[in-house]
Parts: sequence; structure tokens; C-alpha cells
Amino acid sequence: MQYSADGQSDGAVTAPQPGFLASVFRDLGVEEPTAAGPSGRPPGAPDGPSSTAGPAPDQLGAGGDEDVAAHARAAALTHHRTLTVQAEHERLADLLRRSALPVSAMDFESQLRRYEPRPYPDGAPPTAVGADPEPRWEDYAPAEPAASDPDGPPVRRLLDSDYQRGLAKARLAHQRALREWRTRQAEAGSPAADESRRAHDEAEQARARAVREYNDSLEECRRAYRLAEPAAVESLLERALAAAETNTRDLPAPCRAVYRPLTRTAVLDLDLPPLDVVPSLTGYRLAPDGEVLPVPRPPADRASDYLRLVARLALRALQAADAVDTDEILAGVVLNGWLREPGGALPLCLVSVDADRDALARTRLLPPTDPEEEPDGEGVYADAEQDEALVRLRQLDAAVSPDPYGRAGVEPAAQAAATVPAAPDLSANEFAQLVRELLTRGGLGQWSVRLRGPVGLVATGEGPVGSALPGRWVVWASRGEGAVGEEEIRTLAEAVREESAERGLRLTTGRFTDGALDLTGEDGHRHIHLVDGDGVRELTHTHLGLSFAAGH
Repeated sequence: MQYSADGQSDGAVTAPQPGFLASVFRDLGVEEPTAAGPSGRPPGAPDGPSSTAGPAPDQLGAGGDEDVAAHARAAALTHHRTLTVQAEHERLADLLRRSALPVSAMDFESQLRRYEPRPYPDGAPPTAVGADPEPRWEDYAPAEPAASDPDGPPVRRLLDSDYQRGLAKARLAHQRALREWRTRQAEAGSPAADESRRAHDEAEQARARAVREYNDSLEECRRAYRLAEPAAVESLLERALAAAETNTRDLPAPCRAVYRPLTRTAVLDLDLPPLDVVPSLTGYRLAPDGEVLPVPRPPADRASDYLRLVARLALRALQAADAVDTDEILAGVVLNGWLREPGGALPLCLVSVDADRDALARTRLLPPTDPEEEPDGEGVYADAEQDEALVRLRQLDAAVSPDPYGRAGVEPAAQAAATVPAAPDLSANEFAQLVRELLTRGGLGQWSVRLRGPVGLVATGEGPVGSALPGRWVVWASRGEGAVGEEEIRTLAEAVREESAERGLRLTTGRFTDGALDLTGEDGHRHIHLVDGDGVRELTHTHLGLSFAAGH
């Protein structure tokens, strides 16, 4: 607004000058106020009076300046809070990159220590008294100058100034070396020097002994690991899992291991990061009334980002377990990812993987390319359905929560409650591995799985003549507490005829009804053999020498 020389307003309104407020408007994506015309209205506005006109020019004053200042402060606060949210997004992107870095194998060879002796602190190895020779003048004396007249007298060199200067320097160097030698001789024979050398030698011997003892204990652990002792296998796995966390120490995701000799399976319990590791906001915006409002992210985007992080942590743990098992002790790995929230709430399983060794070998567990070079310019926030880590996790038939923020959990593939499991504690792969191991130990070879599900399997096998299980068999094995009735026995008899087999085996970790037991005694079903939970326990003890609890 223009003012006359006497300080009174002349009624003319001028356009705002470019400056701080203009830059704030641009940062917020708001168009700058248009310049007013000579009449005080924006260009194109009617010249007549308006019912929505603002206050008269003489009413503007300190109150208007305060409103502008308040608006500027709100804009600055909005900008500051948005930068904070952007920093949270950058941290998440960095975590996604680092969690996908390759894992170094923590096998026994990489853990061996090597002893390298350290020299005595004076820089030279200790020597006995008298072994250090006395400095000789012949080693310091300068070469004599060449005589111009070979037949002339030797006093000619006395007149050579360069030779005399070199001779003086050589005498000083020889005297200095002689003093140092005598000092060393005196110190070498002193009790303090002897004690210092002795302490150094004892410290070196202790270091060498500690390295030797550590390597001996490591070799003992290797021997126990090759014998598949649970404590040794679990110790090796947990060291490998801890080493895999090196790249993301700022995101604790501890993983515990339980090894079950019965099925040669490791069950890993992975603690997942809290849900708030993924930002819930896109930023902040400034409302027309000056209020700073948060801009929430779509729930689907936030859930996708969290699952992408979970997938990388799960694949990293699987890779660490697979890489450390150089002697192929493990037949499979089960991984359960648990969300543990404060307040005493029960942990929630958000991801579960049940993979045998062949599946792990067929699956490249981590993305082959640099995570910083995502295709199509999508960066680390690519669609979850196209995310490489999640795709590879699903290739392992993993169960993944559809909505972690809605607390939608999945059923764990196996329980890691005990080293000696009951039937409900086993995963589908574990149960199939146990049945195959029992029957092949009993003489049933040429094993071929036809159907397999969460609760059982159907397979065929053939035993040689004279074995405990001769001929061609159809095996139907299941686990559960329910009793197996007559209908399932008839179904198995039909499968035996369709497969042109000679016998059928119905195995369950539960029990059979009286009707089923009576049916197998009839002439048409005598070729059907039954094994209940007690029989399974007896077979595991006989063929594997291990315990198995068939029920709860």
C-alpha cells in the first residue's frame, strides 16, 4: 500500500514483492497471489463494489502482519516435519538395500584362528648377551681419495678437505654406535631387561596356547556337528545367523535355531522388526486455515513395504543356514517370522517357510542384482507383487501375512517348542521325511511321492524279495488325533488295485476305529496293513534309535 508524504494512505495496493513468502508458496505448490490492478482488485475483476471485499485499506495494520508471520511459521514447520518424514523413508530404503547384501559363510574353516608371533618391543628379536657384535671402525671408515701420483707420499690426503670432513663424520657415527652397543650390552645383562624379555615370551606363549585351545575346541565342535549332535548344530547355526546381521546392526532381528535329529530339520524362529519401522506418512501439508495436517500413506503401500523388508530378512536367514551346512547335515529348514509386540501380547506369525534341501538348492535366495538398480525406475518402493524377494519367498511355498498392520497372521509350518517333537509340531516336509526314512530303513525302496499335503502323503515303494516289506506297496500316511475309519481303508484298497500294487500300508499318528481293524481281518482286505501312533513310536525307536511323541 502506498503512503503519501504526510504518512496517510493514498489507497493504492501494490503487488507483493518476490522474497521469502513467495518461495514458501512455491514450495507448498500454491499459486502466488496475483498482482492487483490500479483499483486494488486483481486483473479482470469487475470494478463495481463486491459483497466479499476484504477490509478497507485503512483497517490493515499490525494484525495483518501478524497473520502473515503466523502463516510463514506454519509453512516452515510443515517443511521441517516433511523433511523428517523423508529421512524416515530414506532410512527404510537403506535398510532394504543392506538387508539384501550377500551373507558370508560361517563354516568351520572361516572360524579358525592363526597365531602370528609379535617381535620384542625394541623392534628386534631378543638376542643373548654377546651375540650382538661390537661396531668396527673398518665398517665406518670412508674410502681414501684416489692419489694423483701413485708414487707420491701418502700425506697428500691430509690436504683433501672433503676427505677430512667425511672422516670426522665417520668417527662420530662409530663412536655413537659404540656407545649404543655398550648400552645394549649393559641392559641385556640387567635384571630388568631379563624380566621384560621373559614377560614378553610368556605373553607370546599364552597367545599361542589360547589360539591352539580355541582351534582344538572348534575341531571338537566340528566332530560333534558331523555326528549331528543337536547342541553343536544349533551353535553353528546361531553363529551363522548372528553373523548375517552384521549389515543391519541398527535393525535387530535375532534368530534362534532348534535342531531335530528325528527329521534332520532346523526350525528357525526369526524376530521381525516392529511395524513402525515403515513410515506411516508421506509428509505434511498446510491447510488454508494455517493448520499443519499429516498426509497418511495408503495402507496397502505401507503393508507392502513392511513385507518386502520381512522377505529380505527371511531369505537372509535361510541363506545363512544353507551356506553354513557344508556337510549337509540338514534335510530341511523351517523358518517362522514372529512379530513380538510389547505389553504381553502373544507373538504373531507373519511368515512361515517349510523348505527341504532340494528346494533351497533350486532357489536363489537373494536378488542377483544390486538393490540400488531396481528396474523401471521404481527404486526400493516397487510393487510388492513384483518384488524379487517376495517372489522368491513364494517360490518356496511360503505363507505370508496379507495384512501385517491388520494383525492377520499365518499358521506356523512347524513348532520349535522341543527337540523331541510330537506329531503336531512337525511340518509337512518333516512328516514326509520321517515316513520315508522309517520305511526305507525297513526295506521299502524306489520311493515315489504321488500326493502330499499339510497332514499327510500318498506314495509308492517297492521292497526286494526276502525283506520286511517285499513287493510293491501303496503307502497312505497321515498325522492327527482323529481316528481312521473303514471308509479310508476301502479307499486305500482301491488305490492298491489302480497302482497294480500287492499291498497297502495305512499309517497314522492317531488310532484306528474298531470297524477299520475288523475290516482288515476280512479276506478282501488282508493285504492292507495298519500302523497307529504306538507303532510309529516303535518304528522310530527301532530304525532310528530316537524318540517321537505321536500325540500331544
